Amino acid sequence: MCGRFVITSAPEALRQVFAYIEQPNFLARYNVAPTQPVPVVIVENGARHFRLMRWGLLPSWVKDPRQFTLLINARAETVQEKPAFRNAIRRRRCLIPADGYYEWQNSDGGKQPYFIHPRGGGPIGFAGLSETWVGPNGEELDTVAIITAAASTGMSVLHHRVPVTIAPEDFAQWLDCSADNASDVMTMLCAPGDGAFSWHPVSSAVNKAGNDDAQLILPISAEQIAAAEALKPAKKTVARKAVAAVPDDGGQGSLF
Repeated sequence: MCGRFVITSAPEALRQVFAYIEQPNFLARYNVAPTQPVPVVIVENGARHFRLMRWGLLPSWVKDPRQFTLLINARAETVQEKPAFRNAIRRRRCLIPADGYYEWQNSDGGKQPYFIHPRGGGPIGFAGLSETWVGPNGEELDTVAIITAAASTGMSVLHHRVPVTIAPEDFAQWLDCSADNASDVMTMLCAPGDGAFSWHPVSSAVNKAGNDDAQLILPISAEQIAAAEALKPAKKTVARKAVAAVPDDGGQGSLF
């Protein structure tokens, strides 16, 4: 899956890679989290544009957003069938610029975060789907989700799902929704090949969405991980109260 990512490339560098018209100026982000605004590249009237959208897709047919699950990811295998995504995959494909993302690996001491980034460096484009939700008072909210696929053998040691990245030479085809059909782009929705990405363990400070600085992506050693584990408070064990045996009620289902 993809639940946190980073955007560290300079704004002009991203503009050159993704070729959008606007010239936005924004600071590096080291801990982008769901529900936050994220940069998105779309095509409108034949040209690429930069937009900010909320990370967490909200289908147009949702009545009350408070009662709807936050959709930060969409599974590649079912994206054409799920009601929340089947229109977006045909008509509202987009790219989400990034320079890497985080994943958590289960261990005896809990979950260890890792920073995953392209082995050759440089920005990447996550495959995204967007929807504009219109509220009862006419308010509009642009939202987006990142498509994920089953991890390759090498990356599956961290997690069984990975975000789909679109190769720069495929940007134009992925963004072109004029045919109102997704059949020609479905082959793109696969995991990066083994060796395309590198990763290293990072501080658990990334667990808190409020932390957002360059220290988050720095590698930490096994000794630092062990020291952090030693500082964690011991889990309290709560004694269970003895429960009196319940007499047989003859199958009547008595409430008392």
